[in-house]
Order: sequence, then C-alpha cells, then structure tokens
Amino acid sequence: MNQQEIDQLRQLMEYEASRTEPPQAFPTLPDIPGGRYTDPRFFDLEKQHIWRKAWLLAAHIDEVPEPGCFQLWENAGQPVIIVHGDGGAINAFYNTCSHRGAPVVTEASGKRPRLTCKYHGWSYSHEGDLLAIRDPEDFRGLDFSCRGLTKIRCERFGNLIFVNFDDEAPTLLDWLGPIADEWQEFQFDKCRLAGRHIFDLNCNWKIAMEANTEVYHVKSIHSKTVAVTLDDRRNVNTLYPNGHGRMIAPTKEGADELRVAASIDSNIRLIETVGEIGRTCTQSYGIFPNWVSPLSHRALPPLLFWPNGINKCRLETWTLVHDWGDGPKPQLQDMWTNADGTELGAVLLEDTEFGEWIQKSMESYGFKGVPLSYQEARIYHWNQSADRMIGIDNIPPELRVPQVIGEEWIYPNDPRIAEMEADKSRSAG
Repeated sequence: MNQQEIDQLRQLMEYEASRTEPPQAFPTLPDIPGGRYTDPRFFDLEKQHIWRKAWLLAAHIDEVPEPGCFQLWENAGQPVIIVHGDGGAINAFYNTCSHRGAPVVTEASGKRPRLTCKYHGWSYSHEGDLLAIRDPEDFRGLDFSCRGLTKIRCERFGNLIFVNFDDEAPTLLDWLGPIADEWQEFQFDKCRLAGRHIFDLNCNWKIAMEANTEVYHVKSIHSKTVAVTLDDRRNVNTLYPNGHGRMIAPTKEGADELRVAASIDSNIRLIETVGEIGRTCTQSYGIFPNWVSPLSHRALPPLLFWPNGINKCRLETWTLVHDWGDGPKPQLQDMWTNADGTELGAVLLEDTEFGEWIQKSMESYGFKGVPLSYQEARIYHWNQSADRMIGIDNIPPELRVPQVIGEEWIYPNDPRIAEMEADKSRSAG
C-alpha cells in the first residue's frame, strides 16, 4: 500500500468509529434465506457451480518440490493429482486412468519417474501423456495422442498452487483482481509451508467460514481473546470484484500486538516488505469461495472451508512463513493449532464449537433467515456473488438474495470517501 492508501484507511477507521448509523449510501440488506444453509437444492447448486467454477487453493510448492513429485487432492469432491512436471511446470489431472477409469495413483503423495496405473499398467508422463500400455498387440488403432490423462486448469500465485475445473474461467490473476497487486508486499513467492492440518466440523461450511468474515461477534465469542486487543469499532470492510473482501481493524490503543493464535518461532524471518497496515492491524482477506486469512509480517495463515455434506464441513488450517533458507527447518508453531496440529487453538475453538449449535438452530422450524448488519456486509456480498456464479435463474426464488449492493460499493469505488469529505466541508463551514 502507498502512503495515500494508508492515510485513507486511517481516516476510514476514524469514520467507522464515529458514525452513529450505517453510511447514508449503504443499502438496507434483505434477509439471507435460511435454506441456503439447510436446503439440499442449494447445496447441490453450490456443488455444480461454485466448486466447479472458482479458483481453489490446493497445494504449496513445498509439497511437490521436484519433478516427479505428486500429491493427491480431493477436498473439492473430485479426484485430482497435482504433479511437478519435468520442465518445472505444476500440472493437475483427474486421477482417472483413460483405460478403465481406475485411479492412477493411490498414495497420498510421492515421487515417480512416471505415473503408472496399478490396475492394468498404463503409464503416463508428468505432463499427462500416455507413454506405454501393457500388451499393445491386443489393441488395434489405439491413438495414444488422445488417451492421456485429463488436465485440470492449474496456476500458481507465488508458491501457492490453485486449481479450477472450469475451462471458461478467468485466469487466476484476473480472478484475484486488485488483490493480486495488494499481495505483492507479502511475498507469496518466498513463503514456505510451516503447517497444514484439517479438522472435521459439524456445521454447514458457510457457518464456519462466516465466523471469520465479520467482527460483530468478537465481543461475545472472543471476549477474553481477540476482543482484548482488536478495535472492532474501527474495522473497515472493503468489497472487491468476484465476491472477495477485505477487513482491516487496528489494535486497541495501548494493547500489545494482536495475536489471535499461537506465537511463531523467534527464528522465523519477518517479511520485511509488509507495510504499516499489515504490521499494526489485522489485515484479513476473504477470497471467494472459501479462503479467509489475516496476513502480516510474521505469517500468512489461510483458513479454508470445504463442504463435507450439507451439515458437515472440513476446516483446513495453513501456516506460511518467510523462506528460512538452506538451513534446517526451524521448530515451528502452527498459527492455528496446538499439540503438533492435533487440536485447534483457542480462538478457532471459540468459533467452531459454537458452529454446531448454530447448525442445530438453523435446522429448527423457527429459523427463517438472517438479517445482516452493515458490519456483516462481506457476507451479503459473498452471497450476491455466489448467486451470479450459480446463475440467478437457476436458483429457486425463495433461496435467492436480491442484488442490492451495487458496483458503487465495489473497489476501487467507496461512497464513504465522499461522505467523509462532505462531513469535513460541513464542519469547516
């Protein structure tokens, strides 16, 4: 961020702290229909469209560091192999042999000179080309050129590996939009994977994710943890194209630096290029559909939320730190977990334990919908974007959300700026 952007954010923090009602130009948000959390029809629409069309974080280069290294990935409900190709490119394929549909690999990860199906021995290159078959004399006219593994779109942002099942989707950089530029200060191309764990939760995946996309709940759920240091009244939300969002909240005056999870080993290098906001505030991003993460000069810890049924999900915790060089890997503490990744840390426990109770309440006869506040606008923005990706006409009318947040609220637009200037003019007059 340049100094002008930083100064504007500081002004917006004071604006948010002083306002007595939502911004004048901000629309009244209709209720989010309750069926979006409980109705199998909407769950199926998410599966058909959102998980098929959005860019999804799947792996880190540390997990497939050399040519021939591979990793299985099935978090989005599809069998995927991520492979480091001989030429250095990272490839993704369906883990489906083009002969009889058997899995080409069954190990979670490994390294092979070629990918060979255990069922009948068909083998493929790291670029997915069919190289050899057993008993070729028993086939007539088999065209190797069209019998390779089926590719999946795979692109990198620094050391992060994303996949997308839709051939018509925009590029990853276009998908991220202006956030890609904002993220340059965090040096994702120099980040190393310090921890990655997964936990099963008994609630719809959006319930779990939404607990990390607003600060309205902080004083209630995190009264002795996050609330001690986070200045929630100076929180500034920003809405981006494609359903993404950003939340920036400073620490309370006089409070120690915000630590919402376990500390990072003192031997870890700080990311020196991170600016003032990332060093003094919680600078958290929501990347549509399922990434939520504070980013700082200490660590980059994405949280990913994956559906595992309509009322169950999986929470994946990552911790990325600055490259520690050629020396031995330091003893690291995961940002989100305790006991070597076997249990969630205090803050995530506070969020996730309540999620199961929310799920039960949402399944009751008494739950009809969700009336969101201005502070919860990122949730509504996400839902509007989800409907556009699904196709509004594909959604039963009673499950749709009205498209009330207009482009005037999407970055770089922000009506709050004009409102602040108007307030200054009135005060000066």
